[in-house]
Amino acid sequence: MTRKSLLAALIASAFAATGAQAQTEIQWWHSMGGALGDKVNQLASKFNASQSAYKIVPSYKGSYPESMTAAIAAYRAGNAPHIVQVFEVGTATMMSAKGAIVPVYKLMKDADEPFNPKAYLGPVSGYYTDSKGNMLSFPFNSSTAIFYWNKDAFKKAGLDPDKPPRTWKEFVADAEKLHASGQKCAYTTTWPSWVHIENFSAWHNVPIGTKENGMGGLDTEFKFNTPLHVRHIAMLGDLAKRGMFVYAGRTNQGGAKFTSGECAMMTESTGGQANVRRGAKFDWAVTQIPYWDDVKGAPQNAIIGGASLWVMGGKTNNAYKGVAKFFAFLSRPEIQYEWHRDTGYVPITYAAYDLAKKDGFYQRNPGAEVAVKMLTNKPPTPNSKGLRFGNFVQGRGIIEEELEAVFTGKKDAKTALDEAVKRGNEVLRKFQAANK
Repeated sequence: MTRKSLLAALIASAFAATGAQAQTEIQWWHSMGGALGDKVNQLASKFNASQSAYKIVPSYKGSYPESMTAAIAAYRAGNAPHIVQVFEVGTATMMSAKGAIVPVYKLMKDADEPFNPKAYLGPVSGYYTDSKGNMLSFPFNSSTAIFYWNKDAFKKAGLDPDKPPRTWKEFVADAEKLHASGQKCAYTTTWPSWVHIENFSAWHNVPIGTKENGMGGLDTEFKFNTPLHVRHIAMLGDLAKRGMFVYAGRTNQGGAKFTSGECAMMTESTGGQANVRRGAKFDWAVTQIPYWDDVKGAPQNAIIGGASLWVMGGKTNNAYKGVAKFFAFLSRPEIQYEWHRDTGYVPITYAAYDLAKKDGFYQRNPGAEVAVKMLTNKPPTPNSKGLRFGNFVQGRGIIEEELEAVFTGKKDAKTALDEAVKRGNEVLRKFQAANK
């Protein structure tokens, strides 16, 4: 080989090596299955195609509690992902993980990427910011609980298919008519604690706990065993006993029962619409969740569910620049609108919401704006701006265990809720002691 050709070969080799090293992989662990998982993969592919320096690699890690637990374990083992999707009730736990996470406001500032918390819907940004207004995680799939109904089943039962129950009293009456018409299951729910304790409390402007539902300090106590809560859970227990309410599980298992046509009514995340849209063989629609109309001021406003993206510590500056660019990509109005349109999750920025309105999306899809309207129904109060309880993954598990005892007829509602409050407060005290 001549000197000239050797030099050319070395230069080519150097360029090849540079090309190989130029693309940095960003690991993203998430909990989106089914149609939502497909959409996550599409988003990653779209970002990857938009530039060549970084490659987002999404990995499904099971349910929200499973992916959060896996990420924490991976961090301790020194092989955490760059990004992990954590559901909203894990916020306080992630906030307390000093060193394990990089706050998003710092990430974006260090990478010199534009980021303004005020660009996000108030109920969304408020959930993930600290007392100084700094955003700690990146809002991604924000939702709230909405009501789904099967219009064909309503017709068969002699009900008006365009008139869903507005109140819980109307809901019970509709359930009885559906049951009498031969409907195997009149109603099911997903996420029982989130729907029937957490959002139920905010919707009726009653506290879930003291200290502004934990946002005002760690010395909070649960308060969801009031006569109103007891009445509501007792109503569900009675419907279960009479065969009208079929309990499906603690997460989103109820979605399959509604989509298959087994259950005619359902409370579920607004994000559940993607799977219903894909699988339902009947006419269906969504509306706001019912309320008890003898409660003064109800309905108030709903609180968000879903999840945000947390950035794990211990990565390179270059990798963090890639994460910041990906977050900036996700913040684009057209990307947020696409996510909202295709999944049912709320548009998390005002710009994306405006884009959806300008495009006529809500005229074409009347139910698509339900979640946004519920979240912004009234200015939030200390009872309805969200919650931030320590170790609430465990606390919610306790609530669900006690609710299951009611739904299976093993306990009455008051006994179960009293026990849930007592056991939940023990978890809060342990978290408080560990984070002094």
